[in-house]
Amino acid sequence: MKNYYIIFCIVCFGFSQFSFAQNDSKPKAEALTVIDSLYKEDQFYLSMTYNVLANLPSGVEQTGFSLGLHAGFIKDMPINKQRNIAIGIGLGYSYNSFNQNLGIIKGDDDVTNFVVLDDTYDFDYSKNNFYLHMVELPIEFRWRTSTATDYRFWRVYTGFKLGYVFYNISNFQGEVGDVRYTNIDGFNDLQYGLTLSVGYNTWNFYVYYALNSIFEDDVKTLLTQESVDMNAIKFGLIFYLL
Repeated sequence: MKNYYIIFCIVCFGFSQFSFAQNDSKPKAEALTVIDSLYKEDQFYLSMTYNVLANLPSGVEQTGFSLGLHAGFIKDMPINKQRNIAIGIGLGYSYNSFNQNLGIIKGDDDVTNFVVLDDTYDFDYSKNNFYLHMVELPIEFRWRTSTATDYRFWRVYTGFKLGYVFYNISNFQGEVGDVRYTNIDGFNDLQYGLTLSVGYNTWNFYVYYALNSIFEDDVKTLLTQESVDMNAIKFGLIFYLL
């Protein structure tokens, strides 16, 4: 009888310890899952685009792949209780190349001429492009299907982007020689346009449509005196990170 009492005590003690452990583990497990009721989304962005020139002057055409690389930080500011609608304001950097046949050549008087490199000129060239380095200010209206615990969601972000060209480069390589200019007069220092990002989770389609010309209003082609009112359209992918 005494042995049964000892066994009974051991079983009861073990069961009480097991029950205590189960009850104790519950708050610990709950403590590990902390729901942030003030969560934010998509603070950093990386983007790669194919740059297209629109409103080309007569005889001007793109001659190869034109690349754009963009990165920055956006402050996400939800404006509703569900936090799936927000305003985003940020700061970023943008690199853009444009391969085309509009030659930028300085004369002996240091005046910059814009020459359409077509059949009028009897020489070959292997490269003609210009590059723009910009600081950008993106402003977005953001809608998404995210929650505090769902990290995969649909998003539609639309907005406006203002850019400042702090450095430009023109590069020509051909049989008449290699010519490279930096900080050329004639580029619009301020570039601005509309943006749209649409996608799910990691993969998001991105488009930018410039509302003003890349060049200043008084820039004209050398022979025809046609205004160079080219503006940029950028298509690509954008990736958002917390």
